[in-house]
Amino acid sequence: MNKIALSAENLTKIYSKNNNLSKNILALNKLNLEVRQGEIFGLLGPNGAGKTTFINILAGTVEKTSGQAKVWGFDLDKDPRQVRASIGIVPQEVNFDPFFSPKKLLELQAGFYGVKQKDRITESILKTVSLEKQANAYTRSLSGGMKRRLLIAKAMVHQPPILFLDEPTAGVDVELRKNLWDNVRELNKLGVTIVLTTHYLHEAQEMCDRIAIINKGNMVALDTTQKLLERIESKKIKFKIKNLNQFEKIKLDGVKFSKTDSGIVATYDKNKFKFDQIIDVVKNNAEILDISTDEGDLEDIFLQVTNK
Repeated sequence: MNKIALSAENLTKIYSKNNNLSKNILALNKLNLEVRQGEIFGLLGPNGAGKTTFINILAGTVEKTSGQAKVWGFDLDKDPRQVRASIGIVPQEVNFDPFFSPKKLLELQAGFYGVKQKDRITESILKTVSLEKQANAYTRSLSGGMKRRLLIAKAMVHQPPILFLDEPTAGVDVELRKNLWDNVRELNKLGVTIVLTTHYLHEAQEMCDRIAIINKGNMVALDTTQKLLERIESKKIKFKIKNLNQFEKIKLDGVKFSKTDSGIVATYDKNKFKFDQIIDVVKNNAEILDISTDEGDLEDIFLQVTNK
């Protein structure tokens, strides 16, 4: 069984407005979760769910109201510096001086963390994120993908065992996104535990071993990606139809039939209806040219548990 890399127990954060109790904002409500060493863990939720508050508590920029948190075996209350040293945070925004080179930036960042000169691995990190050829170039001359990888490199200078990626692919193109995820997978293979927040649910579905979904400060789902997908109750069958003149006659109580440009989509509860039942109803009223199924994805679960 994998060891626990990060844990939260009844972690709570209340933001108060001018000491007015009636205007308090509950950002985290007794959050409980565990992240295992070596996994890619997804932390999902709508805007304002509490994801950033959770990260900022561990980073030391926000003070928790109550509860406990441990990172790499260090207690947040007893060893806050060790907790911060055990995590690297890759922010969404690009936040470095455009006139410095990647090598210079990493050296400065290592200095901020108190890494001694002999212990720095700047060249190795640049190679890991495929920036060794741009080591001495101005960062302003780097492409968007290179700048994203440089953010990861900055977070790795003190060799933290846990890396937080906060919306790392927001606003980037498809090719850039693929390259970035390839890079993250390589880091994970090297033993780095990854905690990912993203609004691109298909990314979380593809990348994460387990996923936690929080909403309004509350944990609403926590399981392996596969088991979360198994919760999906609805299923869709897409029919390509030769003639839609008889669409109004296609009916079955409990099944929703909708018309599309190329045919019909049947949406139904997979626990109540059999595939053959749906096929027969359509076949009796239209000529079917093609059939495809949609089992649903993480977006369906996200909408289901957050009541969106």
